[in-house]
Parts: sequence; structure tokens; C-alpha cells
Amino acid sequence: MSAEATSPGAHSRRRGLPRIDLRRLGRAALLGPASRDRLPDAMGHVADAHRAHHPDADLAVLRRAYVLAEASHRGQYRKSGDPYITHPLAVTLILAELGAETTTLTASLLHDTVEDTDVTLDQVRAEFGDEVCYLVDGVTKLEKVDYGAAAEPETFRKMLVATGNDVRVMSIKLADRLHNMRTLGVMRPEKQARIAKVTRDVLIPLAERLGVQALKTELEDLVFAILRPEEYEETRALIADNATAGDALAAISEDVRKVLREAGISAEVLVRPRHFVSVHRSRLKRGELRGTDFGRLLVLVGEDADCYGVLGELHTCFTPVISEFKDFIAAPKFNLYQSLHTAVAGPDGAVAEVLIRTHQMHQVAEAGVVALGNPYASAELTEPQDGERADPTRPGWLSRLLEWQQAATDPDTFWTTLRADLAQDREITVFRAEGGMLGLPAGATCVDAAYAQHGEAAHGCLGARVNGRLAPLSTVLNDGDTVQLLLAQDATSGPSPEWLDHVRTPAARIAIGGWLAAHPEAVKLPAAAPRAPSPSAVGAGPRGDANAVVDVDLPSATVRLAGCCTPVPPDAVTGFPVRGGAVTVHRRECPAVARMEAIGRRPVAVSWTDVAECRVTLYAESFGRPRLLADLTEAIATEGAAIISATVEPPSEQRVRHTYTLQLPDAAGLPGLMRAMRDVPGVYDVSRAQHRAPA
Repeated sequence: MSAEATSPGAHSRRRGLPRIDLRRLGRAALLGPASRDRLPDAMGHVADAHRAHHPDADLAVLRRAYVLAEASHRGQYRKSGDPYITHPLAVTLILAELGAETTTLTASLLHDTVEDTDVTLDQVRAEFGDEVCYLVDGVTKLEKVDYGAAAEPETFRKMLVATGNDVRVMSIKLADRLHNMRTLGVMRPEKQARIAKVTRDVLIPLAERLGVQALKTELEDLVFAILRPEEYEETRALIADNATAGDALAAISEDVRKVLREAGISAEVLVRPRHFVSVHRSRLKRGELRGTDFGRLLVLVGEDADCYGVLGELHTCFTPVISEFKDFIAAPKFNLYQSLHTAVAGPDGAVAEVLIRTHQMHQVAEAGVVALGNPYASAELTEPQDGERADPTRPGWLSRLLEWQQAATDPDTFWTTLRADLAQDREITVFRAEGGMLGLPAGATCVDAAYAQHGEAAHGCLGARVNGRLAPLSTVLNDGDTVQLLLAQDATSGPSPEWLDHVRTPAARIAIGGWLAAHPEAVKLPAAAPRAPSPSAVGAGPRGDANAVVDVDLPSATVRLAGCCTPVPPDAVTGFPVRGGAVTVHRRECPAVARMEAIGRRPVAVSWTDVAECRVTLYAESFGRPRLLADLTEAIATEGAAIISATVEPPSEQRVRHTYTLQLPDAAGLPGLMRAMRDVPGVYDVSRAQHRAPA
């Protein structure tokens, strides 16, 4: 079997994302630009792919962009030895195959010029206009020399903000990452792993949310091959050993064609092989796989009504598996995806999954936002007072992400929260009683719905009705629920600290934490403490995770840790008097400190006096693998920490969350402990708990 056939991207290429011969492309690139009247030879692939989707496209601007890119990158080479210009060409071809319009392709050709050459944004704007300049700027990285370790998270923050105004920014970034992942083999293994982890945690979820399935599935396979090579090799061998598995689906597809022909329905019936990760997941879910489990049937028709006609014929002439039926045409997914999903059993009992959609739905299913072309050409855009374009096509999840990122000023907090937000692998649609819909992550509660619908006005939420019945705010919402939020008319009402135990969305968590920090008098001490309070004793507080002792420069004051920033030794801290003679202790960099000082609140001096016996609750996010628990506990023990309690949640999509409550001999060892846990193979994040540690 050829290397291409066994590579993780082979299935993706069969779906229309061919890899070009970089050596041949490099030779063509080295010949330099063509004459004024002819497109450069190296652009031939791009031109053909672009004209296939846009027959009337003007290629002159692409020629000018190529000439500038080729000249500016001339003399630069990739680690593989290929001329650097082959990279923007390959990225542009990926987008052209997906149907991107000319402006996106122009920016794609130029996407590395400002970052890696002497070309300036002003030059790009002068030669190609504001739109191309905006897209190029959106994908240009921030310099490490200016931002240090924060360069990567701040680059992604910049890119997401730019995507909020123009989704084409992220389209270019996704294509850029796909080509870099395809050619990652020339990098050192440790760098391959680092890039693959960021791709897994950030880029793949973004591709899913933007509906670009063609890129998402190949990225998944490439990451799978790098981060889980043994399981990848097992899956590759399984697919190779079942090379004739498609015959079972081909037989059923012929029966389907006959049924639809006799019904007078014009349809194209295709067999679509599953990609590597999909086969791996199916094997974990079903155990031994049958021939029909290695692919799906795809039925393409002309009109929406024909989709339901096909469904009726299939359910009449075959045995349907009713539990597998889903209607994403009447209720599209949050990422634009539309299809009917069903499954039917053949005469021998083999079950075939079937996707039914129109040709237009198929284009959107594969290319997502890229299939929108220029989403701003036909939309009526306005210019708000802040100068940012109002984008009516901006997805709801992106709006929510952009809202909470403004409050996450610390790069580490932003980076951790972003990955946690994107790790939520499913969204639900909740209907508002007043009309309209809300998109929320699975597991979201009425509190999340309140903040998604009402913003900071949700601080005054008193209760909710779910499907017409009164329900507690902690109620977990299900897909399709109807929710009505009941708000107080009193503007002084505020959230309860307990709400933090019931939120899933960062926007709600940050809003609640901000209000509680600004109103510390509303934060009540726990009803029962493990020991009697004294002027120097600190309880963990509503969201604290450390037991430590502080000195406060205020006689007879009771001290408690702020729930918004959960300080632990040796964090630099400050305190603010609150009602009842208590002092709330905040980390110095906590946003609440600046807010309270701005309104004239005077801080009091506080300091840690006993940093021994620090108790902390940590979350370890990981992929499941044998001996993972043993390796984690060994890493914890090596750092001298004692495990007070530990829980491991059931795996979800092969991801596992471990919760450890640990006793450290010295709080100063916490950063080293977290680093040691992150270094355990399979662990991709370790974070401090954001609620009270269990007793």
C-alpha cells in the first residue's frame, strides 16, 4: 500500500483536498513570475480550483499577489528545503479547493509577508485594499521579543478578535495550520508534539465550530498520528486489513440507487470512507467492526424536499434504526451544518449509516464558513460608533467567546479558559419563551442561559421556567428545552456565590466573579467552618482552594480569601475591609483590586505568615491511556504532596478529568507540582479548582 494511501490525510484527499507536488511547485516557483499577461505556472493549480467554484473570477489580483509574495519570500526556504513560496501557495490551494472567494485567496498568498519579510501592512493596503490588509493583519503573529511567553496566547486572542469582525481570518489560519501539520515531519519530535497539542486543543475545535469539516477531519488524523502513534498505527492496520470493507456499503448503495430510481427521485449516492479518528472512535464504541462500519452512505439531491422524500423511501424499503435518526435540516447545528441522519439495516442485518443532504448543504458541510464566499458582500453591514463592523453572520459561540475574553486580561487565564471553552465538544439549542434561540454548551444551566440572553442584567435573575414549569437556576438544560428567565426589577440585586457551582460558560463565570469581587459584602462566610475563626485564621472562602494563615494590619479583623482570584501562598496579596469587620484578601493582580481602588476603597496590608501545609484542589485534563493514573500519582508523590482525595470522571471522547485534593508541605512548591503533572504523557492541562476544595 502506498504511503499516500496509508497517511492520515488520505481520506481527506479523496474528498477533494489533493496534495500538490511541492517539488514540482517549487521548481515552478523558482522560475519567477510570468509575463504581465499570463498567470505564473506555479499558480496553475490555484487558478483551476478557483475557477471551478467561481467561473467568472478575475485572476489579475491573484497574479499581483503572487508576484509580491514570490519576490518578498525569494531566498527563503522551509525546513524541508522547499522554497518558502510553496507554503502560501499550498495554503491558497486548500482554500481554493474549498471554494473561497478571491479576496480570501489574495490574503492567503500574502499571509506571511508582513510577518516574515520587509512588506508592510501599509504596502498591502495600498496595493490590495482594506479587506486584504485586515485579513493579513489578522493572521500575523505577535513578536516573541515583545510579548515573551505570552506571544502565543495573545496572538490567538488577536486572531479571534479579528475573526469576530471577519470570519475569513480564521479560514486562512486553519488552512495555514493544515499545511504546516502536513509538513511537520521535519520538526523535532518535541516541537511536533507541542504544535499538535495546540492544534488539538484550539484549532480543531475552531474548525468544528466554523463548520470546516474537510479541514477538521484531516487535522484530527494528523494530530492522532503524532500524539497517539501506537493507536494510530493500530487503526491504520485495521483499515488496511479491511480494504474490501467498502464492498458491503457498495452493495447497499446499489440497492439505494435502485429504490430511488424507481421512486423517481434524482439523487447521487456515494460511499464515504470514515477518516482514521472516526474509525478509532467507532471501534472504541462498538468493539469489533463490520464492513459497513468503515464508512457511510451519502445521498445528494437537488432540493430540501427531496431529502425528506429520500428518507421516506429508505424507511419504507429498508429496516430503519429509528434511534439513529436526526433532523439537522429543520434544526441546523450551530456551525451551519444541515443533513438528515439515519441508519438502515440490509438483508444480512448489517447496518449502514446514511447522510441525506442537498448539494449546497454538502458544500457547506465540507467547507463551513468558507462556503459563504464573502459573507459581507450581500449582508447589510453597519458601522458602530467603535468603528468595528457589525457582522450579522458572526456565530453566537464566537460572540460569547469575544465577550468573556475581554475580562480575561491575564494571558494565562485567557489561554486556559479558551482551551476549556473549546473543549466543550457539543452545543445544545435552547428556545427562548419570548422567541429566538440560544446556543449553549452541553451541561449548561439556567444561570448560563440567563447571562447568554441578558448579559449583566442576569445579575438580578430570580428563577426560571423550563418547558413552562418553575425550575431552580441550577437546572441543567437539554437540547430543545424552552426557557424563560425571571429577572428582578430591583437593579441592586446581585448573584449568589453558589451560582458559580452551576455555570458552564466562561462569560457567566467571569460576570458573576466580577460582581462578587466588586461587592465583597455580598459574599458570606460558610455556615460551618472546620475550626473556629480567629483574627489570623482563613477559611477557603466560597471559591478558595488553600488553607493558609495571613497577618492583617487591622486589629480584631476576621480574614477570608476572595472568591474571584483564589489566592494561595506565595501569591502577592492585598486586602480590603468589608462589612462586619472582615477583610477580604485578593491577589495583587486581581482586576477587582484596581476597581476597588478606583472607587476610593483603601487597602490594608496583609501577608502570609504560615505557608506550610497548603491544601489545594487541582484538575488534570488528559487523554485516557493505560497506567495514566499510576503515573500521575507517582508524579504527585515525587513532588512531596500527599493525596487527600482523588476522583476520575468517566471518559468523554477519550478525554478524562482527574480531580485531586492535595496537601503540600510548602505552598511555594505548587507551581513545580503543576509542571510535574503537566509533564506526564497524556496530560494536556493542569489547573487550580475554581470552587471550595472538598473537606
